[in-house]
Amino acid sequence: MAVDTAPTAPAGTPARRTGPASRLRLLGTGDGVITLVLVLFLLVAAFAVEGFASARNTGFLLLDVVVIVLIALPLTLVIVTGEIDLSVASTVGLSSAVMGQLWFSGLPLELIIPLCLVLGAVLGAVNGFLVTRLGLPSLAVTIGTLALYRGLAFVVLGDRAVADFPRSWTTWAISGIGDTGIPVVVVPLLVLVLVTGVVLHATPVGRSLYAMGNSEDAARFSGIDVARTKFWLFVVTGVVSALAGIYWTLRYGSARGDNAQGLELQVIAAILLGGVSIFGGRGGLLGVLAGALLLASVRNALQLGNVPADVLNIVTGGLLIVAVVAPQVTAWVRRRTRARPRTP
Repeated sequence: MAVDTAPTAPAGTPARRTGPASRLRLLGTGDGVITLVLVLFLLVAAFAVEGFASARNTGFLLLDVVVIVLIALPLTLVIVTGEIDLSVASTVGLSSAVMGQLWFSGLPLELIIPLCLVLGAVLGAVNGFLVTRLGLPSLAVTIGTLALYRGLAFVVLGDRAVADFPRSWTTWAISGIGDTGIPVVVVPLLVLVLVTGVVLHATPVGRSLYAMGNSEDAARFSGIDVARTKFWLFVVTGVVSALAGIYWTLRYGSARGDNAQGLELQVIAAILLGGVSIFGGRGGLLGVLAGALLLASVRNALQLGNVPADVLNIVTGGLLIVAVVAPQVTAWVRRRTRARPRTP
């Protein structure tokens, strides 16, 4: 369900006052449906799927959500502006491959990690340059870099796997907070979620992103530097995707060129399920979080039911189609309802 962040009042109606209450409604509007679906599914799965509600499984579920939410944070901002980045999973894979190769070459992780983040910034800058400076469509550009970055990952590492990372690092990546089953890594992730939520919903920067998604020309006329803003969004997306690649490598204790292959579909499905419009200008972060949890929970429950991996991909694809089609159908029904003459 999409969220219209810039509603227009009919002619002749008095202007509405904006205040803390209206801002709180803005954060939650349109996110209630997906949140309700998430709660209902969790309740059903807890009773219907053996082991789903256990602390151990909750830990595994949250570990799966971490990478999806991490990449979804900057990608949500990109999609709100009307653009898209399909190369995020390939950036994860290339960062993982470079991390493995540098570790194999004898560099310490304290140096490798910042180098991988710089690599992510460069990869994002390539996307941003092609989209904002050359005026190419982001869909076409990032489909190309999706293949390019994944190919480079195999050039760097081949079909080898580097799996001798320090145990202290890999243990931390999957460690929990006491006996709660909640991974330690969830804490810094929540900080990033909070920062992203504030930027998107409570700052002029966030309002400018929605303005670009609704009308790029109008945003330019209002003084927003559209090209520069979008460029840096792609850079940030590249850096965060590289960070996700570092975490992916440490969590599984293995650097491979095919790490996170196909993950971009899960991330985009989570964002669109959360109510962010694929056309830009609409959506909220709360819905994205609920969408990511719902998608991960569905896949987790199916895995506990020994459902084959091919079926999991079908479910992800189906949810992605629903996320795109449902808002358009809802909008069509609303238009038909409004256009229908009232009977006396």
